[in-house]
Amino acid sequence: MIKVIYHQDFTQVYTSDPAAAAGRMEAIWKVIHNQVEKVDASPALPEQIALAHTPAHIDQVFRRGLYDIAALAAGAAVQAARIGLQEPAFALIRPPGHHASADQAWGFCYFNNMAIALLSLHNDGLIKQALVLDIDLHFGDGTVNILGNQKWVQIHNPDARSREAFLTEVEQILSGIQVDLIGISAGFDYHQNDWGGLLATEDYSAIGFMVRKASRTCGGGCFAILEGGYNHQVLGYNVSALLEGLSG
Repeated sequence: MIKVIYHQDFTQVYTSDPAAAAGRMEAIWKVIHNQVEKVDASPALPEQIALAHTPAHIDQVFRRGLYDIAALAAGAAVQAARIGLQEPAFALIRPPGHHASADQAWGFCYFNNMAIALLSLHNDGLIKQALVLDIDLHFGDGTVNILGNQKWVQIHNPDARSREAFLTEVEQILSGIQVDLIGISAGFDYHQNDWGGLLATEDYSAIGFMVRKASRTCGGGCFAILEGGYNHQVLGYNVSALLEGLSG
């Protein structure tokens, strides 16, 4: 069973935005709970968060009363990345993170979960090269802001107008890579019944399988963290499909 890092606190409604909507986590957990091994999430350490964000930004998140939930999400991402070095893992978290830059954030994000995870592992000497595959409908500008100038990280945001072209682009991105770890910023708002109206549920399984295959080929690991996805009726099935693919 694939390990899923999760915490009951993620079910709370911490703001009024769609990523914090009541029932979002429950809709996912209801579908996947019998096919996964749950790992309790732990908050990211202050020094881990500080690898990606300025003191002023961290203080702003704290003053908004969102530090605890944002730190818990970031910590779960770190856990998923560490587990991912040995076996695929998924961080079922909110708030999402890929619109959080070093000193500001928007798009329902506060801390950049992916950046904190990869910087933490790199800082600890656990990885030398990494690749971020961001499959969210929206461009992961925060991840690029924080990691874009790091020579040890590749960041890719596929952008296509058909299912076939999207999957082909993912395949091309993963072809011949040599990295220690692949991290998926797993947004599901590209789905046919979500905001993007493009991908089918089975496409997420194909993406997961391609990532798992690529990681095995280069001798690295892989993990994924939840970003967008707002149709609760299909969200759980899309997550389940990705996990099925990652499980090989």
